[in-house]
Amino acid sequence: MTRPPLRTSLRSRDSSSTSTGPDARERIKDCCRKLVAFMCTQVGVGGLVVGYAIVGAFGFTIIETQDEIVDPDCFRDPIQKVYADTLWVRTAGNRSVNVFNKTIFNRISNGILKEFQKNFTATYLSRRCNIGMTQSTPWSFPAALMFCLSVFTMIGYGNLVPRTPWGKGATVMYAVVGIPLYVLYFLNMGKILAHTFRWLYTNLHECTGQRKPGQRITVPSTACLWVIFGYVLVGSIMFAQWEGWDLLDSTYFCVTSLCKIGMGDFIPGWSVDESTESSHTKLVINFVYLLLGMGLIAMCYNLMKEDVYVKARELKEQLDHVMDAAHRQLVSCCRSQSLG
Repeated sequence: MTRPPLRTSLRSRDSSSTSTGPDARERIKDCCRKLVAFMCTQVGVGGLVVGYAIVGAFGFTIIETQDEIVDPDCFRDPIQKVYADTLWVRTAGNRSVNVFNKTIFNRISNGILKEFQKNFTATYLSRRCNIGMTQSTPWSFPAALMFCLSVFTMIGYGNLVPRTPWGKGATVMYAVVGIPLYVLYFLNMGKILAHTFRWLYTNLHECTGQRKPGQRITVPSTACLWVIFGYVLVGSIMFAQWEGWDLLDSTYFCVTSLCKIGMGDFIPGWSVDESTESSHTKLVINFVYLLLGMGLIAMCYNLMKEDVYVKARELKEQLDHVMDAAHRQLVSCCRSQSLG
């Protein structure tokens, strides 16, 4: 029994290894290309934005909670009692102050209140208190989730801000990466929602028998405005019931948030007199409401742009028709005058 030469066996092994190596690399590259292509789709971008917000919330929670813990007795100092006693002693307890002299009373009380305001502000800044938040709310996961949303959507409420140098640096990097990602989400989500809404509107026309054969159906701008109005109305009623706001304040919050103005004076779940679980639930629902609402605005933007384009094209065709008719009439008038 003869054995094959050693060189030929080595060559066969080398050829087999070189044949399988490039194939494995190509498979990995193909998987990476498919993953990138999926991430660029509507579903992939939506999931990527939500995942980016969740990862950022975990990161900021870890970074900011390693710093100095917020003092639970932040606003339980004797400052209020001291200045209240001082106000009493210098006004009601001072015989030189005539209670009927409004000018003197206002001058003394205003001076005491200004001094109290200055000391209160200094205490707030030195202890890093968060006004309007409970002890467990600062940099909890739902609060950090809302912070991440306000960063990459450019709302910028300002009610919760990073205090540490690491947190500020992470915010800069998070915004640099997150804002283009949000723009991609805005464009893709607008396309898929616009396609869905256009399909529903077209089927509604077919069911009602209003669609003519060969007619192209476009969603009118008024329908888009009604959709935005309904979404704002639902949010206004929901937040007004939860927070005890009046309807104007709730509408003001929804409009300024969806328009990315972000005043920060009204935020659901940022109340002192409510439980932590209720506060966290409201923050998460607020996150979902704003993220879906911005996708809805992108949808309406796409549909309204298409409607304006179609109407502009129809107007151009009408103008061309009028100009052609005027031209023909002018030519006929000239011919009649020349013949006459």
